[in-house]
Amino acid sequence: MRAMRLMAAHEKLRLETALPLPQPGAHQVLLRVAACGVCRTDLHVVDGELTQPKLPLIPGHEIVGTVEALGAGVTGLAPGERIGVPWLGFTCGTCAYCRSGRENLCDNARFTGYTIDGGYADHAIADARFCFPLPPGLDDVAAAPLLCAGLIGYRALRLAGPAERLGIYGFGAAAHIVAQVAKHRGQRLFAFTRDGDREGQDFAKSLGAEWAGGSSEMPPEKLDAALIFAPVGPLVPAALAATAKGGTVVCAGIHMSDIPRFPYRLLWEERIVRSVANLTRQDGEEFLALAPTIPIKTTTQAYPLERANEALTDLREGLLTGAAVLVP
Repeated sequence: MRAMRLMAAHEKLRLETALPLPQPGAHQVLLRVAACGVCRTDLHVVDGELTQPKLPLIPGHEIVGTVEALGAGVTGLAPGERIGVPWLGFTCGTCAYCRSGRENLCDNARFTGYTIDGGYADHAIADARFCFPLPPGLDDVAAAPLLCAGLIGYRALRLAGPAERLGIYGFGAAAHIVAQVAKHRGQRLFAFTRDGDREGQDFAKSLGAEWAGGSSEMPPEKLDAALIFAPVGPLVPAALAATAKGGTVVCAGIHMSDIPRFPYRLLWEERIVRSVANLTRQDGEEFLALAPTIPIKTTTQAYPLERANEALTDLREGLLTGAAVLVP
């Protein structure tokens, strides 16, 4: 098996060409990987900002593949089926969070490409209970970003509530998908990019943003809600300042730099700051049923598997429009 593996944080991924092919255990499937999205979370793992990965690790949690073999107890799937594998790879089903419909907060959760080997490889193992059938209208590369950028964006949008005026900070892979969902719902979009990023602002406008500017700018109207996808703590007080009374600021990343001190007046008048943690299988089922009805169109840049380090560098330096996807 070929795979790109992380041996230690802050190191480049290493191409391995003769790893043993893993065999599926109970409730698991063996997949031949067709495409795997490159997510900012992968970058946080490689850069040591998420500090508890299994090592060595095969990153990647936006996996599109076809089933090659079934482990014991797998039902509802057959060899040759195309499925997607997301970040949430396992939950215990017994803790208080799982029993109350909040499996995204499970005390014993495991995560694809972090505590479970992921999809930067030509084969991967996944728990069949946490995989999703994929919309037939999208090819493999186009479908890959739906499995994290799409799912987390959808959950963030839902937690923002019924906002007429929606701000999006950080217009990358997740934002370019959630913008299409928001427009489908009739929401007005205001996009915030890195200061001076005219290309990113034009991209946001092409997806329906009526205004696009730098993250240090104020929108022409107060926002009802703001979604923050960029992992930049100072954007929280900036978004609060741009939000109307009773508005909600949703921090949608798994990692963010420290939020600086800010005056209470920015939070006052019943504004809300909340985070998004992981996803639930219900999020996945709802979003993947919705995506083809809009229809969602992803903007992607494909890289061969062995160029994974280049894809991560391009993401780190803000050189991507849309999402990077590895193709083994």
